[in-house]
Amino acid sequence: MAVNLPEVACSGDAREMGRQQGEAMRENIHAAIAVIGELEAFQLMKPKLIPMFGFRALAERKAGKFMRKAFSVAPPDFERRFAGICEGAGMPAAKLALCCLLEAVMSDLTCNSREIPNGLQAGCSAIAVTGAASKDGKARVMHNFDHVPIVQSFFVVRRSQPVGKLRSVEFTLSPLLGAVDGVNESGLGVTCNYAYVTDRSSAGPTITMVISQVLSEATSVEEAIGIITNQPRVGGGLLMLADAAGAVASVEVSNTRVESRMPTDGLVFHTNRLQCGAMADLEIASDAHYDHRSPRMLRGCRVHESADRRSDSIHEGVKGQLPLSLDDMHNVLSGHAHGESCDSVCMHGGYWSTTACTQVLPSERKFRVAFTNACQASFQEFDC
Repeated sequence: MAVNLPEVACSGDAREMGRQQGEAMRENIHAAIAVIGELEAFQLMKPKLIPMFGFRALAERKAGKFMRKAFSVAPPDFERRFAGICEGAGMPAAKLALCCLLEAVMSDLTCNSREIPNGLQAGCSAIAVTGAASKDGKARVMHNFDHVPIVQSFFVVRRSQPVGKLRSVEFTLSPLLGAVDGVNESGLGVTCNYAYVTDRSSAGPTITMVISQVLSEATSVEEAIGIITNQPRVGGGLLMLADAAGAVASVEVSNTRVESRMPTDGLVFHTNRLQCGAMADLEIASDAHYDHRSPRMLRGCRVHESADRRSDSIHEGVKGQLPLSLDDMHNVLSGHAHGESCDSVCMHGGYWSTTACTQVLPSERKFRVAFTNACQASFQEFDC
């Protein structure tokens, strides 16, 4: 029998919701902040002549400053929810800011080249079907979330019920005001993959913060794309969107651009490669390799190798198999074509692993979650 997943419920105005999250997850949030210093990717960002405690303090100050600037170009609820989490968890704003911003803007905070991923950016694979490609004709999405295994301890399912907005059920991490995946009461679903973008960033909300905004406001894929496009943001991502009416889209997001890719014959999937022409120009070069600034297990590897191999595996897995059910999609995303390495769709180690899997059922307003590898996943279902 599957173990019940950690869950937190937040309702009221933005500050109240943040405070409830901070209070409920207080110990877990403090543990997450402590873990940052243990991450090899974070340690490697430290200049040689600066001691770790000094680098950490510097990174926190810069993160706090960046977050304040980000909130200046975001809806007021973003800052209020962040302040509430700090209050509830008893956490200084700068420390929480570092945790929230670590993956999206760490290279900017430490003046490293934007051409080299920081080693926290990972994998993720997603498939969506609708219409003729879906066994029951409805929009269906499945997502593998790949990351360094240590972050798994901080995963949580969050129920959000903001005053005057749409309620949602989301997969997130305990310190975050944003969300990774989720579905709302109107049947709008979102999942998020990382993308390696190089266009110049300025202070703005992270992609996960924008996803929370989408889940609280959008009722359709079209509305969601409009919100994403019009909201300043920082970082890159590939968002899989689906709604109760059956619309599906793969949305590619960078610091400065947003492009959408629609299904072909009802099917669309992505890993971490940008495929829209205007977006591909912003991606780290195809032949880029992890260098000495990257974690040891990644050095010498081609940055896009895993994404390309996983994309090929998904293509082979769905070829000639349409229409697909959620079980069929689960089988594809459980694939081990390259063993248990980071090049397989279902990762079991090396540097990264598949740490969580989600399924979005928009028309039923249901969200299924498992905090484990895809091949071992037994999903817990949540109604929105």
